[in-house]
Amino acid sequence: MAFKPADNIQDLQYFGEFGGVNPSISDSSTYTFLSAKTMFDTFEGNADGCYLYSRHSSPSNLYLGEALAAMEGTETANVAATGMGAIVPALLQLCKAGDHVVSSRTIYGGTYAFLKNFAPRLNIATVFVDITSLDAVEAAITSNTKVLYCESVSNPLLEVANIEALSKLAKKHGLTLMVDNTFSPLSISPARLGADVVLHSLTKFINGSSDTMGGVMCGTKEYINDLRNVNDGASMLLGASMDSLRAASILKNLRTLHIRVKQHSKNAQYLAEKFEADGLKTVYPGLSSHPSHQLFTKMMNAEYGYGGMMTVDVGSIDKANELMEMMQHKNLGYLAVSLGFYKTLFSAPGSSTSSEIPEEEQKEMGLSDGLIRFSIGLDNDIERTYALMRDCMVQIGVL
Repeated sequence: MAFKPADNIQDLQYFGEFGGVNPSISDSSTYTFLSAKTMFDTFEGNADGCYLYSRHSSPSNLYLGEALAAMEGTETANVAATGMGAIVPALLQLCKAGDHVVSSRTIYGGTYAFLKNFAPRLNIATVFVDITSLDAVEAAITSNTKVLYCESVSNPLLEVANIEALSKLAKKHGLTLMVDNTFSPLSISPARLGADVVLHSLTKFINGSSDTMGGVMCGTKEYINDLRNVNDGASMLLGASMDSLRAASILKNLRTLHIRVKQHSKNAQYLAEKFEADGLKTVYPGLSSHPSHQLFTKMMNAEYGYGGMMTVDVGSIDKANELMEMMQHKNLGYLAVSLGFYKTLFSAPGSSTSSEIPEEEQKEMGLSDGLIRFSIGLDNDIERTYALMRDCMVQIGVL
């Protein structure tokens, strides 16, 4: 039977303590014990179902973690206050001083900045490679490499990682394959393709309403228990814990993710095809012109489409800024960072979400200053949206 991530979420059943159809929110920072021994056992990690302190975990956080693990097909998961609050502990749990990371060169700017600028303070080195070149990836691996890191669909260039092939490389060299799946929830299931750890910024598509932040690490019980360990767990000790109220809110929104992802994908596919036919330099995994279109098609859960992210290169930063300002004025979306909102969001990543990457490296990876990253919204009449966007492009001379 095919893996059905949305059905796995739907099949989870939680009731509130008074019979509510939503689980009760654990509005407590600390928890009482019936015996001193149980408290001791909980500190030692030997008392399943007992709660110690909300920085460690809470019922609300565990409900959300279980749902996300079900979605990704992993044994369990641990939620965090932000996407970076998941990424940094996930890496530090596996890497110590003297260790080495091989990472895709096209990744979220915050992740790049951590690996390039901060991790070296801890004597953790990173080499950035073209993740689409398996030869380049293998050549970068050293005896000290511990983690192979990539994004399913990269931010912002929409490069697609061959997760299955990368998993084989990771296993060959005894590495942990860590995949950020923020751009492609439901569409791609990295753990089913061999990823060891799957990460998300819950702030984006999974929550979907741009009203809270969150992150998650999905993996084995052993790995997640290590992250939560009171003595040396990176999640426990770095303290980027999610608030229970936010966990409950994201869990409710997660229930509609399958509907939203289908509409994001449908709208993005339509716009990408139209913009490419108009002669614009358009990048979208659902286009046959995308260099990894066939790879994405092979990996994807087909009913969810190719995702809601696309890019259009309009030639210069001035044209990009003029177009984005006009589209916002026409109420076609918002000039804003982030993604996964019900309205279309657009930004020039070279000067925003990828600004941490030096200009010369942006050019080397193909990130031009005229590139606009679109997170396509849930518009009901996407034909009307296209006509209005095209009119804006004509007015400023892009078309």
